[in-house]
Order: sequence, then structure tokens, then C-alpha cells
Amino acid sequence: MNQAQQSATVATVYGSLKGKRVFITGGGSGIGESLVTAFAAQGAQVAFVDIAVAASEALCLKLAGLGFPVPLFAYCDISDIPALQGVMANFVEKIGDFDVLVNNAANDQRHQLEEVTLEYWNERIAINQRPMFFTCQSVVPGMKRNGGGSIINISSISWHVKGGGYPVYATSKAAVVGLTRGLARDLGVHGIRINTVTPGWVMTQRQLDLWVNPEAEAEIHKNQCLPGKLMPAHIASMVLFLAADDSVMCTSQEFIVDAGWC
Repeated sequence: MNQAQQSATVATVYGSLKGKRVFITGGGSGIGESLVTAFAAQGAQVAFVDIAVAASEALCLKLAGLGFPVPLFAYCDISDIPALQGVMANFVEKIGDFDVLVNNAANDQRHQLEEVTLEYWNERIAINQRPMFFTCQSVVPGMKRNGGGSIINISSISWHVKGGGYPVYATSKAAVVGLTRGLARDLGVHGIRINTVTPGWVMTQRQLDLWVNPEAEAEIHKNQCLPGKLMPAHIASMVLFLAADDSVMCTSQEFIVDAGWC
């Protein structure tokens, strides 16, 4: 592990996050697991959804064993918007209005232009784009009551670097920036910040299992300005800053965490 990777395991303490109520989509593994862990370590009350039940329940037990506030978890297919908003409402009944929303869940399934049917397009958009709008819709009334809040939408450098092999995914991830900027002015008058965090090629277990081979390692080495592997904790560090009061005058921006690939 190099110096950059080591530093990612030592989180800054943000006093303003203690006791904050945080909702995260896709929190059971990968970047989401790192996000849930990072917020819990700050003393925040995290609630999250995922379709990976075993991994999510194991994460909650792990964090409880570390003495952190125990996250609330519920199974939810985020493509089912009424179910998603219902789960969020149930969480609010238990812990109160959310102060922070992190739209993290996504699926970067590979596909080719010629293979995309209308059904496949709608399915991918239903996972990667549509839920972000409706989670924002759900948390805003509570954030208004709280006098402010922070929304962080997770994008991807895939569309920035003109990555091939997943045009619907790239389209949905480009739209994240449009959603962020399209809501910033309307939400800003209520003290609600909204920003995009755009990761590079993050070494989650999924990426390692499916796509990170020697050729991919060479591509990473060629394109990143900084050496080493981009880890989920690096993304969590940026998200924590944007959720905390330290970023009080940051909104409508895209923060790229990619070791200089773009």
C-alpha cells in the first residue's frame, strides 16, 4: 500500500457530521460500503438501502462491533420508485428528517449500441438515473424543515473520458451533472447544497472480479497522473467533506476524484 492509499484510511474528523441523519443508496458493498462506514465513524446516523441483504446485514453488525452508531438497513430495488420513497419515509419516522443524501447506487453493466433495446434502455435508466431525482424529491421537504442539508450525487468519469462499451451507462452518468446543476438554484435558497462527486476507476471487489486484468492495470498506470490504486475510501473522503459544514459555500459543482485521469 502506497502513501496515498494509506492516507485514505485515516479520515478527517468532521464535528458537524456527528448525529446527522444520512441516507445512502447502494450502501452494502463497494463504494457504498465505504460511505456507510465513513459516516458511521463520524458519529452520523446512517440509513441505507441495497439489494445485497447478506452483505448489508454483515456491514451493520461489523459497525456495531466497532462501537459506531448502528446503521439502519432495508432491502430495496431502487428501480421501484414507490417502494424506494416508502422505505425512505419509514426511515424518517424512525430517526427524523435526513440532513444528507448520497445517491450512490448504480450498475455499470457492459453493452453495445447495437444490442440496446427499448426495454434494456428503460431498465438501465431505472437503475442509474431515475432514482436520483426521486430521492432528491423525497428528502427536500425535510431539509427545508431543518434549515438546510447536503445532497451528493455520484457520477463517473466514463463519459468524460469517452469510455466505450456502455453507452447507456455513460448517458445516465452524464445526466447526473445536469440533475445537480438543474436543482442547485431552487434548493440553494433553502440552504440545501447539491454537488456531484465523479470517481475514476475505483478498485471495488466488483471491478477486480470482472474487469481489472493486466491490460486494465496498464491502462490505469498510463492514464492516471498519480500512481497507485483509487480506492473506495478516496471517494468517501470527498463525500464526507461535501456533507460536512466545511463545504457550506459549495454547491452546483462537480468534484472529480480520479487520480488525474480526466
